[in-house]
Amino acid sequence: MSTESLELARTRYQAGKIAFENGKYRESVENLEKARALLERNSRLGGEVDIWLVTAYEASGRTEDAIALCQQLRRHPHSETREQARRLVYILQAPKLKRPSNWMTEIPDLAALSDNEAKIRIAAKPRKSPTRKPAEVEFVDLTKVNTKDNRFIWVALIAIGLTISYLVWQGF
Repeated sequence: MSTESLELARTRYQAGKIAFENGKYRESVENLEKARALLERNSRLGGEVDIWLVTAYEASGRTEDAIALCQQLRRHPHSETREQARRLVYILQAPKLKRPSNWMTEIPDLAALSDNEAKIRIAAKPRKSPTRKPAEVEFVDLTKVNTKDNRFIWVALIAIGLTISYLVWQGF
């Protein structure tokens, strides 16, 4: 394998990872498949590309392709790739649980709206905060406040005094 094709494969691999992380799964699959074609299947880098390709297949809805590739990778010469493939095939073949619709939040596709770009620009403009009036102070009529002594303060002061006396007596 020439260094030129290895560099091209690495470039495609990085482009595939970036596309995957940005939610562009079809683009990710295309780049990873092109990188895979340029690499030796039994190399460590080839195994990494294939593991990413499995996750891109699954994300793009090609679960059968993902499982088939995982089955192949279970016989890969690198132990790390074999272990990841074993774990992934277990996850991919697990039964899919049905979620109640009230657990899900549907996010509308805003790209379909006309004038969406203009609305986004308007929404992105910072709004001026309304000028706030200083909070008005509410005065309390002291004749209506219960000032009757409930002796709690004396109990608290005695407890504090006893605690301090004990600590002094212990030599703390």
